[in-house]
Amino acid sequence: MTMKEGEEETEFVTPGEVLGKFSDMKPGKGAYVANNTVYASLSGFRRIISPPTDSSDSRPTVEVTGHKAHGAVPAPGSIVIARVTKVMPRMASADIMCVGPKSVKEKFSGVIRQQDVRATEIDKVDMHLSFRPGDIVKALVLSLGDARAYHLSTAKNELGVVSAESTAGAVMVPISWTEMQCPLTGQIQQRKVAKVGGS
Repeated sequence: MTMKEGEEETEFVTPGEVLGKFSDMKPGKGAYVANNTVYASLSGFRRIISPPTDSSDSRPTVEVTGHKAHGAVPAPGSIVIARVTKVMPRMASADIMCVGPKSVKEKFSGVIRQQDVRATEIDKVDMHLSFRPGDIVKALVLSLGDARAYHLSTAKNELGVVSAESTAGAVMVPISWTEMQCPLTGQIQQRKVAKVGGS
């Protein structure tokens, strides 16, 4: 479904759909970067917004504007996309950005406890080798914990870090279940990586 709206082209996209290359455009609302590709994080209409004339970055911004006005609310059993904000020895804190295909309108916090990081060798989990602040993770909501922080789990193969930035500022590429590599420096960092493309 494609239609013209002024000069911008608007087409309907669904979560995980490729919006374009990160080198050509920046992610706006409803979009995220993984492996130098911009993806939709919710269902809605793809919009390209021209950069401001005074911007040093000449790339346009691509955003997905949801066709549903109300914001999503996490619930047990939901799959969420969250940004890690803090990593501690026994847990990591994260801000929930999307619930399934829908972005959230208000702030929801989540915590990933040490026992919920992976399914095997739970007692050997090192939180600092699983996540870092700024990582984008795909997680399952286990329950509403205390103080409005949802308990999240990344214990399934398809859950975990989906996008991470290296110290050099590049989007890192997953090279194994537990490692991501910076394409600029070749530096390898440990992560609890989400399986890409699998079920």
